[in-house]
Parts: sequence; C-alpha cells; structure tokens
Amino acid sequence: MEYEIKPAQRLGLDLKELWDFHELFFFFTWRDIKIKYKQTVLGAVWAILQPFLLMVVFTFFFNHALKVPSENMPYPIFVFTGLMLWNVFSSGISNAGNSMVNNANIIKKIYFPRLIIPVSAILASLVDYLMTFIILIGMLLYFHTDVSYSTLLVGLPLSLLITLMTTFGLGSFLSALNVKYRDFRYVIPFMVQFLLFLTPVIYPVSIISNGWVRETLQILNPMSGAIDTFRAAFSNTSIDYLLVVKSLTVSLLFSVVGMAYFRKTEHYFADLA
Repeated sequence: MEYEIKPAQRLGLDLKELWDFHELFFFFTWRDIKIKYKQTVLGAVWAILQPFLLMVVFTFFFNHALKVPSENMPYPIFVFTGLMLWNVFSSGISNAGNSMVNNANIIKKIYFPRLIIPVSAILASLVDYLMTFIILIGMLLYFHTDVSYSTLLVGLPLSLLITLMTTFGLGSFLSALNVKYRDFRYVIPFMVQFLLFLTPVIYPVSIISNGWVRETLQILNPMSGAIDTFRAAFSNTSIDYLLVVKSLTVSLLFSVVGMAYFRKTEHYFADLA
C-alpha cells in the first residue's frame, strides 16, 4: 500500500493546515534571524545602523542640498520613519523571494506547508523594525518632535498591516517564480531599488504636481499609504482613511494573487528546487 503526502488543496490559504504546523513559523523565523547576524562583528546592531546611516546620507543630499520638504516634521524624522517600514518591505521581499531556493534541501526531504517558508522570512524582518524604534525614540527626543499617541495607536498597526500584506503578496509570488526562473534572483534587488524611488521614503508625495500621477502612485503602491499613515502621528496631521482603504484593498489583492500563484505552483517545487 502506498501513501502520498501532498497539500489538501491546490488553491486557498488552508488555515487549518498552517495551524497544524504553526511551530515551524517560530523555528524558521528564529533560524533566519540567527543566520542573518551569525559571524558578524556588530551582530544585530546592523539592524539599527543601516537605516540610521541611510538617514544621515539622505538628510545631507536631499534636505540640505536639494531642500526637499518634509511635511511639518524634521527631515531626519521624516526619512527615518519611511525607512523603518521600507526596510521591512525590502528585506522581506528579498528574503522571501530567495527563500524557496535557499531551503531546497528541506523541501525535498519532508512535506509541510511550503507557504511557511516565505512567511517566516518576512516575519524575521519585523525584528529589525522593532529594534529601529530605539533610534526613533531617541530622535524624537532630540528634535523635540510632538507625537500624537492616539494617531500612533491607530496608524502603527494599520501601516504594519498594509506593509506585511504587500510584502507577503509580492514575496510569495516572487519566491514561486524564483524556483522556476532563477533569473529572478537578479531581478529582485533591482526591483527593490527601483521601487524605493517610487515610494515617498525620501520625499513627500505632495511634491508631485500632477494630481493624476500622484493619485495613481498612491493607489498602485500600497507602501505609499502605509508610510503616510505611520508618519501622521509625527506631523500633526490626521490619518487619510480613504488612502488607507485604497492601500489595504491593493495590498489584499497582492496577497490573494501571490498566494494563489504560490499554491498553484508549489506541487513542483521539490522537483525544481
């Protein structure tokens, strides 16, 4: 008698199956965190140092040299809050996009929901996000920035939700593509760098004079809505809930498409990985 172990269904998230293997989320996430900082001189300090140094560079070139506005907040605060969420997205996309290929040996040996691998790679990036809050708190005190805690209480989880859903959708889609088309390992870094300049990380979206272009950029790029929502707490402005709804809708669409393609193609991962 032969037994075949395979996914219960080709499409669908199958939350019950994911819950049955929920311990693996912690295992893979913790393993990715340890691998990232293993045999490094500064260890986890890199999670803080990288966005801080980028903030210094962007402040010098874009604020002091080019006089880019920063929407009622010090420019270092403006760019650092954008980099905090952007790093979750960029590292999550990069790690998830290469996760299936990097875990080829595990995939070939035993069955478990393959979706756990890219999701765990994305969750690992949240550790860096939490650590950057240490720098953000120090910067807020240094620049005497007023913080609307009520806005932060709402904007923080909303911005994280949009970021994680967008990252999950694109990351799962790219991880599936990367198994079959290995060229995507070179496309992913270029795509992340390109998207940085289409996202209001180093400039406010208000500097785009063309209303149609500005609206299209905000709708098609959910990270724009996530960053603007997070910044609202530090700029004495209210959250644009219409933008939040649009960003949530597009990020949900990304998640559904990415997950559907991943589940549709995961049956041949072990053969190609």
